[in-house]
Amino acid sequence: MLTEERHQIILNQLKQHDIIKLHDLISATQASESTIRRDLQLMEEAGLLVRVHGGAKRVAALQTELAVSEKSNQSVSEKEAVAKLAVSCLTPQDVVFLDAGTTTLAMIPYLKATANLTVVTNGVNHASLLADYDIRCFLLGGRLKNVTKAIIGADSFAALQQYRFNKVFLGTNGVHLHYGYTTPDPDEAAIKRAAIAQAEMTIVLADHTKFGQVSFTKFGDLAKATIVTDHLSQRELDQYQQHTDILEAIK
Repeated sequence: MLTEERHQIILNQLKQHDIIKLHDLISATQASESTIRRDLQLMEEAGLLVRVHGGAKRVAALQTELAVSEKSNQSVSEKEAVAKLAVSCLTPQDVVFLDAGTTTLAMIPYLKATANLTVVTNGVNHASLLADYDIRCFLLGGRLKNVTKAIIGADSFAALQQYRFNKVFLGTNGVHLHYGYTTPDPDEAAIKRAAIAQAEMTIVLADHTKFGQVSFTKFGDLAKATIVTDHLSQRELDQYQQHTDILEAIK
C-alpha cells in the first residue's frame, strides 16, 4: 500500500472517531507498527493529527463548532462516566451553574440524588430536561445560538453577574498546557468566564479527546478549575497535574 493511501485511511478513521488506536490502524492498513508510527509522526508534523500514547487524535479547527446532535453522538460512554463523577462533587442545597454543553447535559439525570439543588443554566435543552426531573431551574435570557442551543449575548452575561454559585460546571472544546481552556465562540467564552468569576469552585468536564486541543477563544487558565475526565495516559496526567487538580472516572 502506498504511503498516501495509508495516510488517507488514517484521516478517514479520524473523521469517524476523535481518537484512534495504533493497533486498529495496523489492522486497517496491514502495515507494520514501525510504519504506522512513522506515518503518524509525518502527519503530526504536517498538522494533520496529534499523536497520543498508543495512537493519535484529531486536530480540531480553531473555529469548528459541531451541532448538539453531532456532539451527542461522540464519546458517549466517556461523557457518561465524566458526568457521573462530576455529580459526585455536589452537596445538598448547592446553587450551581450548568454550561450548555453535551457533557453537562449528561449530568442532569443524576442530579436528583442531591437534595434541594438550584440550577442556573444557559442551555435550552438543559432547562427542559431539568424541568422533566423537577429540579429548580433558572434559564438565562438572551440570544439563542441555534447550533449549540445556548443562550448567549449581553443580556445573559448581565443576568449571570447577579448570581453566586457554590459550583460551576463547564464544558470545553480544548484543554491545553499552554493555552488553557478554549472554545470556538467568543460569546460562549464570555459566559464561561462570567460563571467562573461568580463561583466558589469551577469544574471543567472534558473527556480525554479534548486534551492537547486548542480552539479560538480562551476562557480560563488551567488553574481556574478542577478537571473531571474519563482517563488520561500517565504522561498526560503527570503534565496536567502540575497545573490543576484532576479527577479521573476510569483509572
